[in-house]
Amino acid sequence: MILYCVRHGESTYNAEGRVQGQSDVPLSPLGLRQGAALAETLRAKGIEAVFTSPLRRAYQTAELAAAAAKCPIFVDHDLKEIHAGIFQDQLRRDLEAARPDEYRRWIGGDMDYTIPGGESRRQLAERGVAALRRIAAAPYQKAAVIAHGRIFTVTFSALMPHEAHRIPRALQNASITTLEADAATGEFRLLSVNETDHLQTVGLSGCGDL
Repeated sequence: MILYCVRHGESTYNAEGRVQGQSDVPLSPLGLRQGAALAETLRAKGIEAVFTSPLRRAYQTAELAAAAAKCPIFVDHDLKEIHAGIFQDQLRRDLEAARPDEYRRWIGGDMDYTIPGGESRRQLAERGVAALRRIAAAPYQKAAVIAHGRIFTVTFSALMPHEAHRIPRALQNASITTLEADAATGEFRLLSVNETDHLQTVGLSGCGDL
């Protein structure tokens, strides 16, 4: 199966520079335009299904894609973004002063650091891997997976550790990363990363990791 893995369009929190985690915020006006451009690109690629996180910013992006391609949407709760605990709803620029120790540990990249009240990157990767393996076993040749930046980056690295050097710290909003999945062997191949050509006439947004 070919999986077109898409970070949702820009959300209102992305536009504000605010940590969202699992806060259920909508797309911004730019995010809606990004989603529409993305939808046409995915339609042209011939997707047969859309799998999505239930969080509103991802589901709105998925709705646009599914409507353009005239295909079904399936919600997978394991595709939700990391639970960012005490960081959620906070402005990024305030975190270093408000939570210096916790923020320093987070940006250090430790896979086992658990945000107080939230999750670790390792926990996130475990459910991300489980979700992509389930999706890869579905009876489709091409599918879109709409989720979030951090769950994608840690999941890609867990599934394809030899490709970790190609995976950026953060993905652009509404970018496409393409995988080839072999359900029989359980192997994944990274075909392209963080593509944004379809957004040239719409514009890019910030690409924070939460």
